Amino acid sequence: MARSRHAAHRSSEGKALNTEATGSANVVTHERRGVLWQLLGILAEILITCAAICALYIVWQMWWTGVEAEQTQNETMQSVSWSEPGQDGEQVSVAQAQEGDPPVQPESPQYGDLIAQVYIPRFGENWHRNLVEGTTLEQLNRHGLGHYSTSQLPGQVGNFAIAGHRNGYGQPLGDVDKLQVGDAIIIRTQDYWYVYSYASYEIVLPTDVYVIGANPENPGAEATKRMITLTTCEPKYSTPTHRWISYGELKYWAKVSDGVPAELATTDSSGTVTFAVKQTPSVASRIGSLDKVVAWALVAWAIVFIAAAVAWRWPALRAIREGRRRRPDASIYGTLQRLQPGVLPIRCLLLLLLLFAAAAALFQWGFPWAAANIPLLQQMSNFVAVE
Repeated sequence: MARSRHAAHRSSEGKALNTEATGSANVVTHERRGVLWQLLGILAEILITCAAICALYIVWQMWWTGVEAEQTQNETMQSVSWSEPGQDGEQVSVAQAQEGDPPVQPESPQYGDLIAQVYIPRFGENWHRNLVEGTTLEQLNRHGLGHYSTSQLPGQVGNFAIAGHRNGYGQPLGDVDKLQVGDAIIIRTQDYWYVYSYASYEIVLPTDVYVIGANPENPGAEATKRMITLTTCEPKYSTPTHRWISYGELKYWAKVSDGVPAELATTDSSGTVTFAVKQTPSVASRIGSLDKVVAWALVAWAIVFIAAAVAWRWPALRAIREGRRRRPDASIYGTLQRLQPGVLPIRCLLLLLLLFAAAAALFQWGFPWAAANIPLLQQMSNFVAVE
């Protein structure tokens, strides 16, 4: 009986060994797909890559350009000696409305100069943007809002006209359609507050330049009001065929040294007044230039690559070369992954580091070049200045 059990056990082991050998042989001798199927697989990888690049371009246009604009705005504010109201939550006073004609500041700004900061509470309690002289694409993309040099300055009789993007580059005027009659549009120069009240809007063609004239309500007639005009594109998410024009009138002016306007102040139960706008930079805006991100990603890849090469060498390639693994089908990403040293998780990590560096390089150099040189993408840049 014992001899019979021993023979059965040996027979069972033999079958198991035969099964493993057969399975191993199947893995080794399995034929590759035909050339046509492999070409179709590579084409599919190319199409998926193109789709991913297109998605990344939208992310760059809709989000990262705004991050870069915020970085520039922060740098601009750090370069001037303007006081910051309510810094670090400090108590402030409500600036009282002043009598008489408002002072004009700055008197003669030069192209690219910081004119003011703009606050529109309807766009969010922490919404604020820099306003610079000039409405060229360079100024709007980098700074947010630009002043039409041919229009009046804050507080002057006439029309103080501003241009800004509605989509991309921080979309400073992205919510212009949400403005309601009576909403505050607040301009802060170095020493003065100018509080305008939103009145109306209209949609015009880009050639209707009367909207930035001194008297847009009655073109050709002498100006009698102190107006503000915001110009941006229409529609928001496609080729801008028209312009969305928002009008407001000066309500009052105040001195920065006296505090902040009531529209930008909050008062708690104890009567303590604070500046309602938090001017803390976003986390993304602190990253800086992505060329450093690309460099660090490649450094991390090199370190892991060398360590994996020393510890494991190239086990995937060795298995294929020794016949323990069938030769894989042609694949762009499969080849890149197999060329990395180390075990599978390490190879995947190395591939991800390379893809991350490539994506950051597109954000830093590839997409800006494409937006500036490819006609279709130039139209998507969404320049909103009334021509």
